[in-house]
Amino acid sequence: MPHGRASLIAGSVFARSGSKSPVQPLSVSRRPYGLGMETSLVLETIGWIGSALIVISLMVARVLRFRWMNMTGSVIATAYNAIIGVWPFVAMNAAIVIINAYWLVKLYRTRRDEAVYEVVEVRPDDAFLLHLQRSHAQEIASFSPGFESIPGEDERRLAFMVVKADETVGMVEIRDEGDGVGVVLLDWVFKPFRDFTPGEFVYRQSGIFHELGFTQLQLATDMTPDAKYLSSVGFQQKDDTWVLPIGQSA
Repeated sequence: MPHGRASLIAGSVFARSGSKSPVQPLSVSRRPYGLGMETSLVLETIGWIGSALIVISLMVARVLRFRWMNMTGSVIATAYNAIIGVWPFVAMNAAIVIINAYWLVKLYRTRRDEAVYEVVEVRPDDAFLLHLQRSHAQEIASFSPGFESIPGEDERRLAFMVVKADETVGMVEIRDEGDGVGVVLLDWVFKPFRDFTPGEFVYRQSGIFHELGFTQLQLATDMTPDAKYLSSVGFQQKDDTWVLPIGQSA
């Protein structure tokens, strides 16, 4: 029997979207027949990279990024264990690759599916909405430094929660300036959903702002603009602000 160090390749099974449960394999390593010390060192380095990707993926909150990183690490783990001839771990990591591929296909298919997301209007002082805003106040402040959860005395504000089935995806709050103009005070999405497109559904596909009589939305001047995101959901930069025309198709 050939001898060597312990293989470092492990996998992590993700049984269903949103829950991660790592598997804890450690295979018995062996130096493959016919490979020199230098080649074995390169091979083991690749194995370490696969292990690192798998471990790091478990700390990633965004679902798509987790899937891609975990699958990439599992592909490397499959190849590594096949080369050193540890077949039980080849089978395990190959199965993890297939599981990740299945979920990636499913996630991409529903990424722009109108049936997936729903915009629910709530009161700005809704208890659950305020709870979410308090729980994520620090991160919300990094996107909207001037945002206040409680509207001013004469402020006309509308609040919306973006949901996916029974999961809360994000929050949007608009100040009604009158004459069909609304100011976006808050547009915030939970981390797991930031690789998806809930904002595109809210602004372009739901039609909710047109139904409420808005003809134009403007980004609040104290919000931190993300040019790539804003452009992707239809906003246009005009002077120092971002503006979204609301039409019949919005």
